[in-house]
Amino acid sequence: MNFDQSFKHPPVNTGDWLITILITNIPVVGFIMLIVWAFDKEGNPSKANWAKAKLIWYLIGFGLVILVLMMVGFGAITGVFENFTL
Repeated sequence: MNFDQSFKHPPVNTGDWLITILITNIPVVGFIMLIVWAFDKEGNPSKANWAKAKLIWYLIGFGLVILVLMMVGFGAITGVFENFTL
């Protein structure tokens, strides 16, 4: 193991994490910054991994919301046509 490569990116300190989390709480800017941090080749790998994990959670949440909306929509449609007779 090359000693110089192992310390190329020092651990992210608490102040950097506070700023990072603050930025990600801004609705549109935070999502864009997550994408930037996740795929930045020059950035800190721990921050990139964290951003990738957060994006995966966003995708899971988005998928669940779509699933629930589809279930509610299909339920509403079947409820509307339940009493419909020709």
